[in-house]
Amino acid sequence: MAVQWQGVYPAVTTQFTSDGSINIESTQRMLDNLIKEGVHGIIVNGTVGENCSLRPDEKRLVMRAAKEVVNGRVPVLTGVAETTTQFAIEYSQDAEKIGIDGLMTLPGMVYRSTEREAIHHYQQIARNTSLPLMVYNNPITYGVDVSIAGMEVLAEESNIVAVKEATEDTRRITELFTAFGDRFTVFGGVDDIALESLMLGATGWISGLTNVFPRESVAIFELAKQGRYNEAREIWRWFLPLLRLDTIPTLVQCIKYAEQLAGRGSETVRAPRLTLPEEEKQYVETLYNEAMATRIDLAKYF
Repeated sequence: MAVQWQGVYPAVTTQFTSDGSINIESTQRMLDNLIKEGVHGIIVNGTVGENCSLRPDEKRLVMRAAKEVVNGRVPVLTGVAETTTQFAIEYSQDAEKIGIDGLMTLPGMVYRSTEREAIHHYQQIARNTSLPLMVYNNPITYGVDVSIAGMEVLAEESNIVAVKEATEDTRRITELFTAFGDRFTVFGGVDDIALESLMLGATGWISGLTNVFPRESVAIFELAKQGRYNEAREIWRWFLPLLRLDTIPTLVQCIKYAEQLAGRGSETVRAPRLTLPEEEKQYVETLYNEAMATRIDLAKYF
């Protein structure tokens, strides 16, 4: 199955009101702004979207709202983060009915799978939907690494078409291309090694901090795609301190607080997550203010 996914795909936040309910209007406005600022795709209900803090009906509500506002302008993917394989199959089938374009599939939540179990999980989802599926490989967070040998098994499923590679080991990107050529579309999945991933051949970047600085994220991708690495590095070095916020346990709170500083959203999260304590807010605000004070004029590159 041919898939043209490429470019910068923000894993978007889910916006909440002060009482903790989903703010559909704010969420749709955020998505619309991101598309107008050049992102190539949208991923809802990922980790940054607080998937596991949403009720089943709320997850479907977010997908419908995203599909409505995006209106075919870019691909819309959804995270699949369920506690059982059957629940993941049902969710994926509902995503297909809603009109979502593809799935970013995580291993089963709560229970830490073995590789054999994770492979079975992905196989069963793939066999029960016609949607194209991206394997989200993040052994640091989810405790299971789908190895090159494991991907050889998954390559037999025609609609498993992509990998979000988040091992934090950039060697894996080369290993994927060496083993499979162009069989899988490879996305870099760790913000603070995204440029390195693009330089090694990744054709996409799934990002959290793109929610705050979409134009800069797209510029880095476009320059890297054109082989203009010296120019891409200028933006990258400016961006890196903020990108590191994507690699810590409170990444969701950090990203949402940075969105709030930028006037793009609210810091409100759902418990057990709590908004950042003041000293951590100050750290994020310092990084944000430094970035704004030294922001690069992108017009000189294009």
